[in-house]
Amino acid sequence: MNKQTEEFMSVKSAQASWTEVGKPHPHESAILHVTGEATYTDDIVELQGTLHAALGLSGKAHAKLRSIDLSKVKASVGVVAVYTAADIPGENQCGAIIKDDPVLAEDLVQYVGQPIFVVIADSHDNARRAARLAVIDYEELPAVLTPRAAHAAESYVLPPMHLTRGNPSEAFNTAPHKLKGKFDVGGQEQFYLEGQISYAIPKEGRGMHVYCSTQHPSEMQHHIAEVLHVSSHDVLVECRRMGGGFGGKESQSALWACAAAVAAVRLRRPIKLRADRDDDMIVTGKRHCFAYDYEIGYDDNGRIVAAKIDMVSRAGFSADLSGPVATRAVCHFDNAYYLSDVEIHAMCGKTNTQSNTAFRGFGGPQGAIAIEYIIDEIARNLGKDALDVRRANFYGSSDADGPDARNTTHYGQKVEDNVIQALVSELERTSQYQERRQTIKAFNAGNTILKRGLALTPVKFGISFNVPHLNQAGSLVHVYTDGSVLVNHGGTEMGQGLNTKVAQVVANALGLPLERVRCTATDTSKIANTSATAASTGSDLNGKAAQDAALQIRARLAQVAAERFNTDVSEVRFADGMVSAGTSSTASVTFEELVMQAYLKRVQLWSDGFYSTPKVHWNSKTMNGHPFFYFAYGAAVAEVVIDTLTGEWRLIRADSLYDAGESLNPAIDIGQVEGGFIQGMGWLTTEELWWNKDGKLMTHAPSTYKIPAVSDCPTDFRTQLFKNSNVSDTIHRSKATGEPPLLLPFSVFLAIRDAVSAVGEHRVNPPLRAPATSEAILDAIDAVKAAQLAQ
Repeated sequence: MNKQTEEFMSVKSAQASWTEVGKPHPHESAILHVTGEATYTDDIVELQGTLHAALGLSGKAHAKLRSIDLSKVKASVGVVAVYTAADIPGENQCGAIIKDDPVLAEDLVQYVGQPIFVVIADSHDNARRAARLAVIDYEELPAVLTPRAAHAAESYVLPPMHLTRGNPSEAFNTAPHKLKGKFDVGGQEQFYLEGQISYAIPKEGRGMHVYCSTQHPSEMQHHIAEVLHVSSHDVLVECRRMGGGFGGKESQSALWACAAAVAAVRLRRPIKLRADRDDDMIVTGKRHCFAYDYEIGYDDNGRIVAAKIDMVSRAGFSADLSGPVATRAVCHFDNAYYLSDVEIHAMCGKTNTQSNTAFRGFGGPQGAIAIEYIIDEIARNLGKDALDVRRANFYGSSDADGPDARNTTHYGQKVEDNVIQALVSELERTSQYQERRQTIKAFNAGNTILKRGLALTPVKFGISFNVPHLNQAGSLVHVYTDGSVLVNHGGTEMGQGLNTKVAQVVANALGLPLERVRCTATDTSKIANTSATAASTGSDLNGKAAQDAALQIRARLAQVAAERFNTDVSEVRFADGMVSAGTSSTASVTFEELVMQAYLKRVQLWSDGFYSTPKVHWNSKTMNGHPFFYFAYGAAVAEVVIDTLTGEWRLIRADSLYDAGESLNPAIDIGQVEGGFIQGMGWLTTEELWWNKDGKLMTHAPSTYKIPAVSDCPTDFRTQLFKNSNVSDTIHRSKATGEPPLLLPFSVFLAIRDAVSAVGEHRVNPPLRAPATSEAILDAIDAVKAAQLAQ
């Protein structure tokens, strides 16, 4: 703890009656959002001479490019120029980690929708029309389209990962009960409301200013500099806000930024590249779908004594972020359960489809859904309530010690803040879980067509980037002579309320009302070498960095105040826009007046701040370490009803209890929990990605890809924050709310499975795949009925 933080903590109790953190302030741009004033990249007033770009896309999943005839494209109305890979000044690459992802394909295309050329025209529509006029001669090659097919062919974008603890083979052989099975979970389109877009403006010399809808401005700066063959200091990337990101704008905004920048530097004119929704969905990667094969040994109480699982993800044609996604899936296979003897193999299957990428949860949901499905299976085999089996497998007390402590993860990190038992017990009580279980049993006994299901599922989710060096952030805080404050930090605002929380932190540190603090656009010329706003670390990292900067300024102002009041610095208080010392009314001054006095004394009124997360480390070779600073917890109960004749279903009621620690902003956090719940529910129920036999994504528009709508939300939706304080020294002891809530709707999927199981009086494990569409539900019902007849 640095000196400024110590001073801050020492006066915190004295300021207990006044605070700006912990209040349910509205989103800082809420009024701008609803009035339409909020400026997104496409709303920036276009400079004179602005041209528009569109991408020419591959029509084949895997093929060599024999020839490309662009004559009709160039002759199309309004076309100014057409560029291919040969026109890129620098390196034709935008791979996030490995250089295996070209901006524009050269001799080979590896999925339907891969960009081959970029068209520049006088309007967006003219560019799009022209892009479809290319005549391309392909030499088709065999295509691999599914993760299981990739695994069978041993086709991977990265070497397989392996993690073993204990002796799972021996434990499996001696287990009282054994279970073997398969499970498949689909991917998910990010479906951000604002699509991919970049606006590149050439500046003097070799300068390039790119407005980009991106979660990772520094990575965009790096890629643009490489494709233009310039230095990073020649490139400025700016993002005021995004209309949603969900991971889809972490690495994959690079393609759009680089293509726009190349065209801008070639023509020396501003270029806007805005993706049409269909093109966006066809070109960009999604959440990785996973295929699982598992072997589980368990005892009479349902406690798992051995777990062996193979996970194969659909990586797509290039590595992108598939390695870190698979790592997080491995680390989250345990979810909230202790696994004594476990063997995990994770493979990133190379397929001729879009290169899949980050999505809220980043592999964590795909890892945890497998163990929840397995526990659901175990409970049905034993004739037990799944909640009892879950409790039997929960991690033990954080304070326990010795070989039977059951509080160390399979990757070697001790669970130091386990509250899952208490949290689940509270939710069980407040949701009337046991009473409703009996009511549903009676309902199902009296209904042959409609069946109800109920499930309670927990969440334990690790918070931090699992690449340790990414856990750092910077900030700049400026105090102006009128007492107003401007904050710039390295995080990006995508609607999640990051700027609101950071502004609250700074306001609280300086003792100001929130309206006196404003966060400005994320800008690579202000904060350098930033990490992506991802992994639920936005508030943790940037809040701490901004607080560091604000506390430095406050320490300087406190010295000025101490001199003015002829008192010790420790007596100075900052609260509610006033600076005071002691109880005397004469020893008090407005913040603005003190700031002006400091300015006249030539005291520095701005500061930079920095924060790096402590304790995190990871060995990628041994798959062992301490990859997370802390864990966030939660649980949810879902009750559904299904129609066994049509496969239709409805979520009747959902109860969520989430551990946000000492919430910085309860209103925003509850919104994040509810939003994450509905988004995760969509992944597991309605959002189905489907490629045809030729490798073309057929669900590439709202007409064919179904995200949850208002009518899909439960009429009875109860969300509460669990009363807790983070044991780790996070910003004001809060916890992240970005990704973990997406795992809460495991309860919806398993409630549907519970309802299907009722068709067979809970004697058959329904082979329900995810997403549990109406078709999937009917298939599972048919399988249960067939198994019943065979018994």
